[in-house]
Amino acid sequence: MRRRRGGSPSAAEAPAPKEEEPPADFICPITTEIMVEPVVAADGQSYERTAIERWLATKSTSPLTGGELEHSILIPNHNLRRAIREWQEARTAL
Repeated sequence: MRRRRGGSPSAAEAPAPKEEEPPADFICPITTEIMVEPVVAADGQSYERTAIERWLATKSTSPLTGGELEHSILIPNHNLRRAIREWQEARTAL
């Protein structure tokens, strides 16, 4: 049996759906992975907590700019953490 001209491709022929890329703000600039526990450093940038803690254990500069950080206090970024969790939950609901 031949497929009709202009007919729909079968499921085997259909291209696989493209996996949605996470928003850039969800990616830690140190690990290049989606953050689990984002924190804000003195440079105003969010990082994965463990990654920036390792960085600050040996350096006092921004991983992005190289500029000296005024302090090493890390503030939890609850809004970003919530947004990441909601994005992940929406993707698994599909």
